[in-house]
Amino acid sequence: MSLEYIVLGFLEIGPKTGYDIKQLFDRSISGFWSADKSRIYRTLDKLRERGWASREVVRQEDRPDKKLHTITEEGREVFHRWMEEHPMGPPLRNAFLVQLFFAGLVSDDEAIRILEAKRRRIIDALASYPELYRMGDPYKHDEPERVDFFHWLTLDSAIWLDYAHIEWVDTAIDRIRRKDYAKGRDGAITRWPPYEDPRTG
Repeated sequence: MSLEYIVLGFLEIGPKTGYDIKQLFDRSISGFWSADKSRIYRTLDKLRERGWASREVVRQEDRPDKKLHTITEEGREVFHRWMEEHPMGPPLRNAFLVQLFFAGLVSDDEAIRILEAKRRRIIDALASYPELYRMGDPYKHDEPERVDFFHWLTLDSAIWLDYAHIEWVDTAIDRIRRKDYAKGRDGAITRWPPYEDPRTG
């Protein structure tokens, strides 16, 4: 996925400077997408070249002039077309899962330590969320409530997944202690696909 669509999304909320976009980036989607300031400014240049955004210089008396970017009608059409697509995420590269894959070659205690270290990292991440994403009242976003709701829904997704991951780690440790690995695959897989939707069953 191109950074261009993210920047267009921020501009669809309302006109913004490059600095505004970087601030929004850091306090909202930085947990699942990264971009430094220079990439954001280069992207804004590309959007203007393609006619997807325009820029207005706003004079300020006591501060440097502000370069305010606005999405164009063409940019809005491009953004909304992209929102109807269903892009895949980036390729998965997860060192923890590689270690877990080879954990059958080490002792039970070593395998459990790998899982316990993962649990600590997840808990540390959860503990950092309030400050990292400025979740307190003083940091409430100034977007319309419906826009704000979907911004925070992305963080709620991360929190749910983290808690589910902790549960999985705990059950995996229990299974190692019970020596469920003696059953091979049947001791490892606890929830078989396909998913059965209780609403349709």
